Amino acid sequence: MSDHRPAEDTREEYADALPEYAERVLDVAERIPPGRVMTYGDVAEWLEEGGPRQVGRVMALYGGPVPWWRVVRADGVLLPGHELRALAHYRAEGTPLREAGRSTEGHLPRLDMRRARWDGVARAEGHT
Repeated sequence: MSDHRPAEDTREEYADALPEYAERVLDVAERIPPGRVMTYGDVAEWLEEGGPRQVGRVMALYGGPVPWWRVVRADGVLLPGHELRALAHYRAEGTPLREAGRSTEGHLPRLDMRRARWDGVARAEGHT
């Protein structure tokens, strides 16, 4: 996620400037329930457009106003450079984590993807 993003309360102000694909990616990110995650690839598959890299690029450029910590890498590794902020959100939301062993560099947990991953089933309304 880039440091060049709109302030969290200005998404509507930038809505006209956002590419249509970016708006769709951000809408999916907002639908992910607290305590659950989707991978970059999951979001692209849900939209039936683009791929993990395109979704990652959208999140890096425009993801600040949405719950960016809920769109993650498929391996469950926390977003480099934002690990502590993301971890605070995961713990506050009760997102399933796999605690790191003592031999793990940095002792940071990973997401428990088997339990945390959301398939989007509860989002049937408004799916495009």
